[in-house]
Amino acid sequence: MKVDFWQLSRDSAAKVVAMIAGRVLGEGERLLVVATEPEQRKAISRELWQAGPQNFLANGEAAGVAPEKQPILLSQTCDPANGASHIIFADGEWREASGFNRTFLLFNDTTVEAARATWRSLDGQDGLERSFFRQEDGKWVKVA
Repeated sequence: MKVDFWQLSRDSAAKVVAMIAGRVLGEGERLLVVATEPEQRKAISRELWQAGPQNFLANGEAAGVAPEKQPILLSQTCDPANGASHIIFADGEWREASGFNRTFLLFNDTTVEAARATWRSLDGQDGLERSFFRQEDGKWVKVA
């Protein structure tokens, strides 16, 4: 399993989710986006739908109609009703989630200490690959 830590500085979580989602769907995979606050999920949904005229990213809420059909499912829990292989924790809060090939933890200055604690807690786990990304001069750079 891969776990990617993404430190937000310039771009919003919604914008970064849209960027990652485009790549995940481009690989033929499905995505679950987890955020506790409904307002954050709404902002993410708007960003996904507005990703571009030819690249809009269809999505829906887990509590909505036919969540199993959504390529990108927005939820407050880690239940991949859409069969997602990738999960994004968009609100900076780590949750135990199993069965995913890749996990993304987005965090900012408010949640950086919790992200550091999560990084340390994952140290030494068999079969786990961690990466850390941050924005430098507007580009995403892998720093660890």
